[in-house]
Amino acid sequence: MTSIDTSSADSPTEAADIREPRLWTGDGWTAKVIKNDDDDGWAVAMIKDGISEPALIGPWTMGRDKKNPKPLDGPAFSTLVKTASEFVRRSEQQLHATLHQDITVTARGARITVSLDIEPDDENPSAWLSACDEGGEELAKVRVAASFRLTRASAVAWAENDFARPRGD
Repeated sequence: MTSIDTSSADSPTEAADIREPRLWTGDGWTAKVIKNDDDDGWAVAMIKDGISEPALIGPWTMGRDKKNPKPLDGPAFSTLVKTASEFVRRSEQQLHATLHQDITVTARGARITVSLDIEPDDENPSAWLSACDEGGEELAKVRVAASFRLTRASAVAWAENDFARPRGD
């Protein structure tokens, strides 16, 4: 049987949060206690609203009978939401760092910031290599292969070569 907490609903159209021993929803998240396929224990899956795959799966505590999982409760759910949110935030930061790189170099007698912005695509990934002066004005922008390696040496070489498209692209 599903128990529903309607006290937190701000409007009649807002869905009420679910508060069951093995299923909680709220704050944009669903916590679902599941059987751990790897052993006799239990796990909890944290699923962000609108996303089909769990953002995080972690071990869950056994109950007092040592057979069934400990029921979810408010403090545990709050901790799980905080942990899952932080995990998603760090994953997004890592993805951004992988797809966007900046290097500031001295070339052509000036400080130039060279950026590589990768556009991920399963079939045809590509990237943009761009250069800006100290005032942020764009000096050049060319399309390069997503595999282009941005290093100090490649940034300086590109600038010294009048921002011509790098060889091999």
